[in-house]
Amino acid sequence: QVHLVESGGGLVQIGGSLRLSCAVSGSSLDAYSVGWIRQAPGKEREDVACVNTLNMPMLYLDSVKGRFTISRDNAKNTMYLQMNNLKPEDTGVYYCAARALKYCTMSYDFWGQGTQVSVSS
Repeated sequence: QVHLVESGGGLVQIGGSLRLSCAVSGSSLDAYSVGWIRQAPGKEREDVACVNTLNMPMLYLDSVKGRFTISRDNAKNTMYLQMNNLKPEDTGVYYCAARALKYCTMSYDFWGQGTQVSVSS
């Protein structure tokens, strides 16, 4: 069973930065495509980014391009989401997720519990 634990969320002012981490246990990360999904209050979940097993990143939201970077460190079994120039609309719960596929599909089998990101104005 793959277990994912997010960390790094918190309260930050507009324009600030946060780096989310997702530690994976129970299996080797290199066999999984992994992604970040967020859910704002009162809204549906939306896919933010994914990185496949070939370490090719994808950003799904135009609103985060140029500000967010997804990465993975297979040696540490950890993935990251670097978020810069944060805006109030980035507020929400951020989940990391994984699927044992080579390429990103926006579909995942394993999920973390989520970490709250709040951007204050």
